Amino acid sequence: MSSIILSALWGVVMMFSGIFMKKKSLAKYIALLGMLALLTVNFLEYYNVWYIYADIGQMLKFTSFSHIFNAIVLACTFLFFILNAAELEAIGPDVYEYYALIFFVLCGVGIAVSFNTLLMLFLGIEIITIPLYILAGSDKRNLKSNEASLKYFLMGVFSTGIMLMGIAFLYGATGTFYIEGMNLGIAALQPMIVIGVVLLMIAMSFKVSAAPFHFWVPDVYDGAPTAVTSFMATIVKVASFVAFLHLFDNAFGKIHAQWQLLIALLTAATLFIGNITAVFQQSVKRMLAYSSVAHAGFMMFALFGLNTFVREGLILYAAAYSLATIGSFAVLAKMKDFSLEGFNGLGKTQPLLALTNTVFLLSLTGIPLTAGFFAKYYMLVGAVKSGNHLWLVIFAVLMAAVSAYYYFRVIQSMYFKEGDAQVKPVSTVFKATLIITAALIIILGMFPNLLLKGLYY
Repeated sequence: MSSIILSALWGVVMMFSGIFMKKKSLAKYIALLGMLALLTVNFLEYYNVWYIYADIGQMLKFTSFSHIFNAIVLACTFLFFILNAAELEAIGPDVYEYYALIFFVLCGVGIAVSFNTLLMLFLGIEIITIPLYILAGSDKRNLKSNEASLKYFLMGVFSTGIMLMGIAFLYGATGTFYIEGMNLGIAALQPMIVIGVVLLMIAMSFKVSAAPFHFWVPDVYDGAPTAVTSFMATIVKVASFVAFLHLFDNAFGKIHAQWQLLIALLTAATLFIGNITAVFQQSVKRMLAYSSVAHAGFMMFALFGLNTFVREGLILYAAAYSLATIGSFAVLAKMKDFSLEGFNGLGKTQPLLALTNTVFLLSLTGIPLTAGFFAKYYMLVGAVKSGNHLWLVIFAVLMAAVSAYYYFRVIQSMYFKEGDAQVKPVSTVFKATLIITAALIIILGMFPNLLLKGLYY
């Protein structure tokens, strides 16, 4: 609860700072101070040392899982601020407002991963997405950014309507908004329950960009400023997945066998469309957009399995995917040419950027000794332990092999093709943060229990 309240308050602080402070460069330091405060209060609440009490009628429920996930989100956002400070300042004059909107998104993330009623789920998802409509179109001079904002807004409103309709059907069938009471109230598959579950599945699939509800992703991710795309593709996506898992595990866990096949089909479609389409992209930014769809397919295994392995896997996947993707987008933002040819010779002109980017891409591929390997391993083992639809596990392994092709194309361009990659000025702090991010990926790849043991405190 503490991090939710403080993130909302710090968003207000950022807004008023923009009124009284004229130097854009100060916004980064105020935002980083806010992130340190959020991390501190989150850990204090996790260890039950100190927290802000608010009587919310059990509408939010805080667990070790939600606290560890919040810690991952806040730590990754801290790294995101350091790596993308210059990019956020370059978007436009309202840099304080950009940071404020991100803090409001973090408030929504805290609600979305701790909700205990469908009302709080709706509020959390909307608090996440509404600031993103603005951030996606924040580069007002760029028509692609305006188009991205409009498309994201239209798709977001459409999926919100579907979500509200699903909530209405479920309330009509069970008489409660509380997810645990809803699970107890589902004695049989009544038509209203079936409709409600399917509608909520469609709405949440829109939010996490699962196929075939992913069609807004390439244009929105490509058109939005690169720093905003990095945030949307990581923090927002993994938070939506945790909300997706929390909802279907605690509200519809009793009828898991009835909707598992539908999730399996969505997972297979997401893996296939995301990976195959990414193969044909010449823009690295669009390739990363489609690869984010493919990673959504792996995270869908959390809903497919609904066991301890996939819950641990989702936490590890959230950390591994967020760190690697934030790092990849940070390197991409420094490139003057986003095409594959733009990376030609980067290994010679900027060896550190090329090396860290290689670590990020290897982790996204799922190569051993990186966090991405164990993240995918946990997901696949959890799917196997569910005992159903083993074809899906085999298919996922094949799609992971396909992903190696387009990730290695970037590595090939950096090291094995002649060229003179043009890069924007890179600071020492930026390079140091890239090294820290890559090191965290390798450490988690070697010792995943450093993160997972916190779930059982």
